[in-house]
Amino acid sequence: MKYIITGCDGQLGGRVAANMLGEVSGDQLIFTCPDIGRLAPEKVKAWEDKGVSVRQANYDNKEEMTNAFAGGERIYVVSGVLNGPERVVQHKNVFDASVAAGVKHIIYTSFFGANRPDYHQYVLPDHTASEAYLKEMASRLEFTYNVMRNNLYMENYLTNSVMLANLSDYVWGTNAGEGKFTPIAKDDSAACATALLLGKAEPNTDYDLTSETPISQREICEMVAVKSGKPYRYVPMNDDEFLDYLDNLGISRGTEGYNSKAPVLWCSNDMVTNEGGIASGQMNVISHDIEKLLGRKPQDVADILDNYSYMWEENVTHWRQIR
Repeated sequence: MKYIITGCDGQLGGRVAANMLGEVSGDQLIFTCPDIGRLAPEKVKAWEDKGVSVRQANYDNKEEMTNAFAGGERIYVVSGVLNGPERVVQHKNVFDASVAAGVKHIIYTSFFGANRPDYHQYVLPDHTASEAYLKEMASRLEFTYNVMRNNLYMENYLTNSVMLANLSDYVWGTNAGEGKFTPIAKDDSAACATALLLGKAEPNTDYDLTSETPISQREICEMVAVKSGKPYRYVPMNDDEFLDYLDNLGISRGTEGYNSKAPVLWCSNDMVTNEGGIASGQMNVISHDIEKLLGRKPQDVADILDNYSYMWEENVTHWRQIR
């Protein structure tokens, strides 16, 4: 059996890659990323020394992906970073290339709410369309799939929110209000992806991945303030105020206007609608799917808080400084 992990240069795909190296031999693994030149040469060498095949697979290049995926039987597909129709095309390219390469099982990283018609977060149309395409393909062709719908990541609130506050005289601005939500740790998401890659779940099944302890952003802000000893203060905003807050920090409203000088990788339309989903209670849903897949409870924010102490100790203000 050969396994393919896309996005091995990223925080989520990188975690899945590391997990799989602990589960199977390196010669059973194909690691891909959109630009192999972005990988540190020493990392590539370390992987290749273990027998891993490291290949370039850009989501805009179907032929390149088909070649990169050759020989693999199960693939983990991390979603692209763009928002809008371009991302849907990219995901279709990945699915098409996977099938053309002979892949028999596709695992797709979607977003919580993609199957819920009353949810209107900015990124959801991309995932809803991608899921529909994947499932329609699977109904016609000889492959199976899993969809993992991740809730918002805990790490975003211990990195991005902290960075924005560091740039704003410790103002933790958001339109999430007093809403609670059930965010997940990226380590838990990666562990679930690993379980799915290894076939430890039902095929053609969707999994909603959430924590089991609802928490508010005010509570996270207060945890960071206590832990850091710094005067982080939670400031609820309405949608327009939050957009202005993000505009003033140089964050583009859509990914088409993204520039590398922005402090975070996300666009403000994404952030405002996600936070609005927290305010309305849409992200405060408890699923036990992580426990089903892993045989343990998911982590809570308190479990990973110390991992990100450098964010306030070093006054981090840009995504390139995140580690």
